[in-house]
Amino acid sequence: MKKIISFVLRKIPRKYIQYFSHHVLRVVAVFYAGDKVQCPIDGRKYRKFLPYGRLDSRPNALCPSSLSLERHRLMWLFLKNKTNFFTNNLSLLHIAPELCFIKIFESMENLNYISGDLESPLAKVKMDVHDIPFEENKFDVVFCNHVMEHVADDIQAMREIYRVLKPGGWAIIQSPVYMDLEATLEDASITDPKERERLYGQNDHARKYGRDYGNRLRSAGFAVTEDDYLNELSAEDRKKFALPKEEIIYFCEKK
Repeated sequence: MKKIISFVLRKIPRKYIQYFSHHVLRVVAVFYAGDKVQCPIDGRKYRKFLPYGRLDSRPNALCPSSLSLERHRLMWLFLKNKTNFFTNNLSLLHIAPELCFIKIFESMENLNYISGDLESPLAKVKMDVHDIPFEENKFDVVFCNHVMEHVADDIQAMREIYRVLKPGGWAIIQSPVYMDLEATLEDASITDPKERERLYGQNDHARKYGRDYGNRLRSAGFAVTEDDYLNELSAEDRKKFALPKEEIIYFCEKK
């Protein structure tokens, strides 16, 4: 299974994977029946989750029913326990929408929900995050996860998210962050896919973020809380929900 998933992720464009993956994984889910792990998003239990990753597949990562990964399950718990996301009436822009969230967000009566992406067939609005096609001060909340490592100018994209947020609004803008790196690695002159994969982990990544990621968000105007919510949870819950071993939530506010 690890080799199959790795091959699919490396060889098939993401926009096509999203069309068929959930149908295939419904069948696979039957073989993972059990009660060792649980997805907090859809509540379903399994003996373990599927492996996931392009190069070195992470074990126990992908929920076959919701299609959530470790970071999605952590974000869901954070939204439930530390924000007003499920209680207040909010306008939400969801950039590069994740399949595990879309139907739920669309069904929530307290949300005015819009999704946007340049390529994803799942998004309602075709948009470039460098130039978001909405007026300033429009949204209460913006989600933009695992996008900034792909874009040409991440600071400009962050500024655009800041622009369309209302004063008092907030965003969650997650990216892979390598805590062993003091500063982000990036070099726009590196265009060879193999070299990008060697340096940044994937051939479609433009940079590899270090511990300065929060400061890059701050440079776009945000007040950033680097929330170590993962370690507020019990070891039992971290295991039960198969959460990341390490992840900071970057909670970004427009004051």
